[in-house]
Amino acid sequence: MALCLNQVFNKDKTFRPRKKFEPGTQRFELYKKAQASLKSGFDLKTVVQLPPGENINDWIAVHVVDFFNRINLIYGTMSEFCTERSCPIMCGGLKYEYRWQDDNKYKRPTKVSAPLYMNMLMEWIETLINNEDIFPTRTGVPFPKNFQQVCNKILTRLFRVFVHVYIHHFDAIISVGAEAHVNTCYKHFYYFITEFSLVDHRELEPLKEMTERICH
Repeated sequence: MALCLNQVFNKDKTFRPRKKFEPGTQRFELYKKAQASLKSGFDLKTVVQLPPGENINDWIAVHVVDFFNRINLIYGTMSEFCTERSCPIMCGGLKYEYRWQDDNKYKRPTKVSAPLYMNMLMEWIETLINNEDIFPTRTGVPFPKNFQQVCNKILTRLFRVFVHVYIHHFDAIISVGAEAHVNTCYKHFYYFITEFSLVDHRELEPLKEMTERICH
């Protein structure tokens, strides 16, 4: 899937440099294992399952970083269609509005445009995954106690990118010939978050009908 995505999407349009795993580390080996399973054509429901003997936090960390890279790439390609004028509010249709909150400028949930939300989201995630106290890369360094809570929040916000892209920019997805690739990425993401209950089911409501249709 990665090869196909790279062929379809323009790497120059990604917001941030791709986060990579250091060769020789356990995380790198897990990443290679996950990618090999994807490319082998295995059922995605099977691909997301924790390999025997592996640490759950390592498995989640690998996927969070990979999904960040993939979704960043998808939105980067859609970004020319998602402007302050076309998308003045970060939302998924009329029913779902997503407000931004962080520990710095936006102390309270604040209404922002979709492009601004996306930019702050990718910057926020990049800061987290590059923080050795949260995503340790050195052997023997434990994950923090709140690691899965942090990942829940990252994945919840990444799901909102899918919501906005599918509901507001589906025509753009089709126009660049990316529908099959985006769908595959979404299915992989959906199966992973549901396998480990990483996103509240209420957050999944905006894409419920589509999910039932494409995720058998």
